Amino acid sequence: MMSHGFRSSKQDFMFGPWKVTSAKNHIMKSKDVERLGEEISMPCLPEMLFGDNVLRIQHADGYGIEFNAIDALKRVNNMDDAVKVACAQEWQESRADSEHSKEVVRPYDWTYTTDYRGTLLGEELQMKVTETSERIDMEKLKARENIMFFDEVLLFEDELHDHGVSKISVKIRVMPTSFFLLMRFFLRVDGVLIRINDTRLYHEAGKDYLLREFSTRENKIAELKHVPSGVYADPNEIAQYLTLKLTEYEKLELPETQPQSDQEETIQ
Repeated sequence: MMSHGFRSSKQDFMFGPWKVTSAKNHIMKSKDVERLGEEISMPCLPEMLFGDNVLRIQHADGYGIEFNAIDALKRVNNMDDAVKVACAQEWQESRADSEHSKEVVRPYDWTYTTDYRGTLLGEELQMKVTETSERIDMEKLKARENIMFFDEVLLFEDELHDHGVSKISVKIRVMPTSFFLLMRFFLRVDGVLIRINDTRLYHEAGKDYLLREFSTRENKIAELKHVPSGVYADPNEIAQYLTLKLTEYEKLELPETQPQSDQEETIQ
């Protein structure tokens, strides 16, 4: 498990009209965790929950998108039911020696699997989400380019009572003409399965939209016998071996706003 003996910190970085904010704080206090558990009807929450951590991308006009732990948890249990049922028995068996195993009412909830893709910001103005055939140019992102800002924010992590790991984190890099964000949910249930849910977000300066791609990759451990077990714990390494189960491609269209001159005329 990662060490989290850091001080609280907050960083802001301007990219044209966009402000990128990354905030890192301490683990939520137990009383706040209990209150949140009741609010979202979850009997148990991740052992390391960073409720005040956030990565936010906000336009000067107020709209934008942010990534936070609480909204990620609200999306737990929203994945395909067939996937849950298929693994429930193996999951229960893998926890047979755990003192908590008999407390589990809905076994799969305890993996904290989430299909969270971010939280849209804005009251009067919000980005509009539509399907798209356009793709993020990953080859272009591989080109060596000056990184003006980079940060990674952990939202939550749990060791599943020593039966694996469930964690979600988000990182961003800002280049001179674009920014790219990756939020990754990584699940490893020892002896049962490995799953990765990725959300990628990309924006080029001057364009009136962002591209968002969501993917799910997953395999049972029994299907990964050809893969060295040493890479099971590294999401960056294991991802290439996992079967792609789902992809969704979206365009986040920026809302039309009045030019400054028009706004001034309206005010007069």
